[in-house]
Amino acid sequence: MYNSDDNEQNISDVDQSDKEYAELDTKPTIEELTLKLEESQKLFAISEDKLKRSIADFLNLEKKTRNDIENGINDKLDKFLLKFLTIYDDLRRAKDILIKENINAQGLDSILKNIDSLLTEYNISPINALGEIFDPNLHEAISVIVDESLDENTITKEIRKGYISHKRTLRPTLVEISKKQ
Repeated sequence: MYNSDDNEQNISDVDQSDKEYAELDTKPTIEELTLKLEESQKLFAISEDKLKRSIADFLNLEKKTRNDIENGINDKLDKFLLKFLTIYDDLRRAKDILIKENINAQGLDSILKNIDSLLTEYNISPINALGEIFDPNLHEAISVIVDESLDENTITKEIRKGYISHKRTLRPTLVEISKKQ
């Protein structure tokens, strides 16, 4: 006897079976999943490497920019200090002339003391050269005298004071050095 409920059940079973078969057919195999995992891991490693390189490039750029700014500031400051030291030298020479002329130089003397303390406060110190051996990093020789009693390249006279700041030579000391015959 024909039962329509049984027929519907059979059709339903066939539909369900087709769905399961279709699902089985579209499910990836373990090998395929393993390959996809390996590809994903490779892509992740590449992306991670690119990220690390980008971070390193950024840090290098940041460091270079900081150094460029610092060097630019130091160059401007050095130029200013060189001009300032020229004025300072002029004031010292003026004081020496006033003293030779027996003119009171106390006002100028106190200005020079203030400048000395300002230079000290900012770690700018004079290069003491007299009696030292010539160092081209700190001194500039502009004359030579023959003196057998002194070691070769001994500084015998300071012509212009030199200055250093934070272990950088702002201005070399102009000196006269000795040579042996």
